[in-house]
Amino acid sequence: MGMKLISWNVNGIRAVLKKGFIDFLELHQPDMILLQEVKATPDQVEVAFEEAGWDVHWNPAMKKGYSGVATFSKVPVLSSRLGIGSPGHDQEGRVVTTEHDDFFVVNVYTPNSQDDLRRLPYRIEWNAAFLSYVKELEKTKPVIFAGDLNVAHREIDLARPRQNRKSAGFSDEERAGFDDILAAGFIDTFRHLHPDEPDHYSWWSYRGGAREKNIGWRIDYFCVSSPLMPRITSAAILPAVIGSDHCPVLIELE
Repeated sequence: MGMKLISWNVNGIRAVLKKGFIDFLELHQPDMILLQEVKATPDQVEVAFEEAGWDVHWNPAMKKGYSGVATFSKVPVLSSRLGIGSPGHDQEGRVVTTEHDDFFVVNVYTPNSQDDLRRLPYRIEWNAAFLSYVKELEKTKPVIFAGDLNVAHREIDLARPRQNRKSAGFSDEERAGFDDILAAGFIDTFRHLHPDEPDHYSWWSYRGGAREKNIGWRIDYFCVSSPLMPRITSAAILPAVIGSDHCPVLIELE
């Protein structure tokens, strides 16, 4: 039986719940949904997702109203863990891992390098620590990791590459960090299945009507261990879904 996994940086789960999130779940019927930037703790969310059959794993940031990820699963979860096992990296609620029969699913919200790339040195450390974490998991079983990776990998992945060469999300160092992911054997599912298709983006600035004009960035991904790639039947981006400055991305696997 096929499985559908969706990832979405919701930019606040309480906000997106007021903008049709439950209808979105009804329409798309994912087996798992990975949310980033939930900006809430479970007690601040009034919807009882567990009663609707979801097994929910939250990792909020220590700082209130900031960052945070949550994984909702309708498929059995054998075990789960929060963070990457590194106190220096685990205060900001950036990772939830769930273990399933034949793979791990890692929900990740990668740190943003910020204006003037002031957080780039930390981001480079994070990239290495996260990659080493997923490679360690892979020794047990294959890995799917997904979320807002805060990088457009190649020029095809953003509308205005020339103007953004030194911007957060398209610096040489961040792009090299994504090269490292691919060199370690993980596959960017969307680009693998849509190798040369331009104009596919998952994030748009709220300024200047960027979304209407499709002046965007593809910074949300599903990456998989190479043995899983033959099972991936589709990888898609859902730009018509509103409610956040990001849109959902998905994969289906058999």
